[in-house]
Amino acid sequence: MSGDVKIPVIVIFAPTATGKTALTVDLFGKDSLFSFKERAEIISCDSQAVYRYFDIGTAKPTAEERSLVPYHLVDFADPEVQFGLGDFMERADCLCSEIWSRNKIPVLCGGTGFYVRNFILGSPKTPESKPEVRIQIKEKLAQLGKESLYAELKILDPASAAKININDEYRICRALEVFYTCGKPLSSFALPKEPRSRYKFLTLILERSKEELYERIDLRVEKMFAQGLPQEIEKLKAMGYTKETPAMKAIGYSEFFIEGLSLEQIKEKIKNDSHHYAKKQYTFMRGIPDAITVDAEDINTIAELVGNFISKEL
Repeated sequence: MSGDVKIPVIVIFAPTATGKTALTVDLFGKDSLFSFKERAEIISCDSQAVYRYFDIGTAKPTAEERSLVPYHLVDFADPEVQFGLGDFMERADCLCSEIWSRNKIPVLCGGTGFYVRNFILGSPKTPESKPEVRIQIKEKLAQLGKESLYAELKILDPASAAKININDEYRICRALEVFYTCGKPLSSFALPKEPRSRYKFLTLILERSKEELYERIDLRVEKMFAQGLPQEIEKLKAMGYTKETPAMKAIGYSEFFIEGLSLEQIKEKIKNDSHHYAKKQYTFMRGIPDAITVDAEDINTIAELVGNFISKEL
């Protein structure tokens, strides 16, 4: 493959519980009814599905789904290791090259908009934080907790805070590190406005009404509890994982460490936290060049867009 050839990449983005995984199986799986079946491999853009043992609360693709279509960046990372944007970018870039070398199309699919936006546009050039600043913020986190640091970030850099989930301690700390290192908010370091030149993108943003999306989220949470999410939490605790474990800070897990809540109250909090997160997820996709918004149920339009793109590239 010539070095100046752009790698074609399909991006399928939507908030949690929209139906992304089922869609990829319907489009590209072995049993797909479409002519381009088995012509793609999926790169998961879910910051929590990367972790081993964390299965129910992350709603990662099942073993059966992964047997129908190749899925990458799922179920491989140590739960005690913070898997961040840099890790994702490096692995996703390598996977896109590998998949394309097999004469297949890489499909980035997920709801971690922070990953998706940065993959398409490239990361902003921010200063490296000073070691002493990083230590101070870590100490403050240990002493005061994430809520205090998040409140501080909302004052110093409200634009970044609006895009960061309160449970994402890594990104909260990173935003504060940037501010205290150079005196400028992280949000002032803009992403490039054009997609990265090494790729040719078809970007699809799946859309559902707020009411429908919230209903699907609530049904998913109910299903998680029916599948044994509380038992999964106890199993993870028995393995030595705590509320400080990076994988345990996600929605669906962190709520179990709030003292005084019953299981029913934990369930309702997961639903509410997921609602708020779903609203934030779309903010990352604003202004993506040439992105196409399409009804999540309109599989015929989605398939037509995907089929036309693949036919031009393969």
